[in-house]
Amino acid sequence: KIMFKPGDIINSKTRNIEMNEGRHNRAKLGFILMSTDLAAESDFFDIVPKDVAIHITRLKTDDYTTNETLSKHIEHMADAASRIQPDVKPNVISYSCTSGSIVIGEEKIMAEIKKGAPYAIPMTLVTGVVDALRELQIKKIVVGTPYLDEINTKEAEFLHNKGFEIINIQGLNLTTGIEFGRVTPEYWKKFALEIDDKDADAIFLSCGGIRSVEVIQEIENITGKPVITSNQAQVWSCLRKAGIKDNIQGFGQIFNCAGDSLIN
Repeated sequence: KIMFKPGDIINSKTRNIEMNEGRHNRAKLGFILMSTDLAAESDFFDIVPKDVAIHITRLKTDDYTTNETLSKHIEHMADAASRIQPDVKPNVISYSCTSGSIVIGEEKIMAEIKKGAPYAIPMTLVTGVVDALRELQIKKIVVGTPYLDEINTKEAEFLHNKGFEIINIQGLNLTTGIEFGRVTPEYWKKFALEIDDKDADAIFLSCGGIRSVEVIQEIENITGKPVITSNQAQVWSCLRKAGIKDNIQGFGQIFNCAGDSLIN
């Protein structure tokens, strides 16, 4: 039976349509990533509960990572924030770059995010790191990074000014985000164990573009101390600020913490 022929006018029936809050009904998180980041997006989807949305946009990034190139990210921050699903209004929007957060400054970045997305709680990756370290009452840390030493120096100064004692900080002196993302998780485990110190309360593996999330639990099991990585800490803080308190297993001790002390 032919139901349609040219010239017919379609007249759909009126129906009682069933709708709900959508696939991600608990919270919506937005992240501003570098165009060269090969790791963070997968980390977010590995960690975040399935009923929490992840919305991502990317900043065009010079793949030679220095203090100078990082400082340019601020120029397009408000525009990037404004393009992250404005119709559904994410609960939190975070600039997902550890070193860029330090070089530009948390307050400056959050002001630009707020300008582009006034409905969202603004965040930076390094804000999440500090939140996590303080939640665990960490005082003394060792830090491993993929960065050049000019960036490591900035990071050490930043963490010191936040009240942490730096027992050791070592970088791999890599220069591009593509290189950062190609270092193997197994190497990050070896590197973490190499720089660990008996006087350190925790190990911090810094950079949102590295594959360290995959080995957090292994390093914690070997050392018996908390391991903080950039993406893990950022996701933990964003979830908590969005009201998601789930105890997520396999990604370190920090997810045992509800984050009740966090201030939005």
